Amino acid sequence: MKNIGVEKGLTNVADYLKNQGYTVQILSENIENNIAKYDNLDVIIAADYNTNMMGFADTSTKIPVISASGLTAEEVKNMIDQKTSK
Repeated sequence: MKNIGVEKGLTNVADYLKNQGYTVQILSENIENNIAKYDNLDVIIAADYNTNMMGFADTSTKIPVISASGLTAEEVKNMIDQKTSK
């Protein structure tokens, strides 16, 4: 089961992924609230409301980050499958 972190505000994507069988965790805007979740995530879905979703412009992660901006929930799911099938 893939564990997906979804930035707050992407309710339609989170709901779609849950219906597709993914485990979804909503990520808050506050990085301190998210740190404990990162080790268990396979992918992070960013809303792209701002360019530094995690509160830091220089934040990097080993977890793939997918920008949902301009994508349908199904397109986001397809990108998750591509990123995690490797």
